[in-house]
Amino acid sequence: MRFPILSVITWAPFVGALLIMFTARRSPLAVRLIAAVSTGISTALSLWLYGAYDRESALTGGPGFQFYEKIPLVPPLGINYELGVDGISLLLVLLTSIIIFAGVFASWTVTVRSQEFYALLLALVTGVYGVFVSLDLFVFFLFYELAVLPMYLLIGIWGSSGEVRPRGIFAWAYRETGVGTKEYAAMKLTLYLLFGSAFILVGIFALYVAAGTASFSFLELEAATFDPVLQRWVFLAFYVGFGILAGIWPLHTWSPDGHASAPTAVSMLHAGVLMKLGAYGVVRVGMGLLPDGAAELAWLVGGIACINVVYGALSAMAQVDLKYVIAYSSVSHMGLVMLGAATLTEAGLNGSVFQMFAHGVMTGLFFALVGLVYEKAHSREIFRMGGFGRVMPGIATAFTIGGLSSLGLPGTSGFVAEILTFMGAWRSDFPWWLLPAVAGTFLTAVYVLRVAKQIFWGPPSPHFHHLEDARGPEWVALVLLVGVLVVFGFAPGLALVPVDTATVPLLARILQP
Repeated sequence: MRFPILSVITWAPFVGALLIMFTARRSPLAVRLIAAVSTGISTALSLWLYGAYDRESALTGGPGFQFYEKIPLVPPLGINYELGVDGISLLLVLLTSIIIFAGVFASWTVTVRSQEFYALLLALVTGVYGVFVSLDLFVFFLFYELAVLPMYLLIGIWGSSGEVRPRGIFAWAYRETGVGTKEYAAMKLTLYLLFGSAFILVGIFALYVAAGTASFSFLELEAATFDPVLQRWVFLAFYVGFGILAGIWPLHTWSPDGHASAPTAVSMLHAGVLMKLGAYGVVRVGMGLLPDGAAELAWLVGGIACINVVYGALSAMAQVDLKYVIAYSSVSHMGLVMLGAATLTEAGLNGSVFQMFAHGVMTGLFFALVGLVYEKAHSREIFRMGGFGRVMPGIATAFTIGGLSSLGLPGTSGFVAEILTFMGAWRSDFPWWLLPAVAGTFLTAVYVLRVAKQIFWGPPSPHFHHLEDARGPEWVALVLLVGVLVVFGFAPGLALVPVDTATVPLLARILQP
């Protein structure tokens, strides 16, 4: 019997959560060590999985999904515990491992109810792993909900409330609804994502009934032929449902509030991985099962993505709260992810998947750094801070490298992702998509360099004294994430070779005459 590596990767954090809840109540250090070990197991196995994936077999028409596992759960309804990875999910499993392992160390200083915090965090990441490896849509949906619902407690209990000054004729509404508080952000996020889940569930059941195979298996549904009219409305349902989590305009407004109010590790997972669940759902389920619907509605996906890119960048430029800058930056970069997918070209789709990875690592690094700055300076107000590079050179260097990746500097993974997306946009049926994509990159350079100069490389601020650099376990997250950005920037083939084995067959299905 083959070792069930995907199950171990998925469930190791959940076992860690159970151990934390039942064995480590009186020892905060034990809580952190259990979290580090359980996520470390998943990370080590993810690295092994990445190396063991048979790229040659996948390129020559072999099995698209490898490390296959299947256990019947409810045979009469066709529900099975069915797992497997292809080149796309392989890269996203690796991303999840990197972000959660770094997030455990970035949260090392959490002292308030650390037992429950780490338990919920590990339960959440179990859901994320499950989404990326599930091949049964019913189980996929259960994992999807497990990945979303703990966010309510993590933000509502351990989050932070921003300082919002209500102005104008609607100021009373802001005060009455609690805009800017962590409770408001947690409730808004949960309601939005549950609203999206309703669309996803309807789409899954529609395909289950229409296929007539009495199975939720992705592999069996992929072989079925669906009516073009059904494909259009179900693809639209999936696009709205998953797109809410991906931050598509105008259903993105939960995202900046959620990012800004979440604690450090939750922000890292939220922007680094959870938003990728939405884009992955559109690509895997929407485009994978409904090729005709995807081809017909690509203009809609790409058009909204262009709005995302420019709107998110302009909104980031207008912020004075450092966390909101990174939050709106994520809205802009997720627009590039969706734009690459909408081009229906090999370069564009590869760029879309690579952008999920590159942005996940970059934004995970950003939120880790914002958390460290806030912990040491007790402020996120950009124009109040200054000259921090002199007293925290390590944090300043890491922020600058993350910023350069964000604006697409050659030698960083952000450059590879953006240039592939640009090439895909130019070769698509709508070459004008290239204009807002390039404009978004230019605007990103403006706000990233402005923030880096103001906070780290400008004159020192009189408001802060006795600041210090990262120390101890905090360095683990920074060094790991910066290293990944640079390694995949100089050697993008590490990611693009396995990704290509999955995107080429997907495009062949969508573009077949």
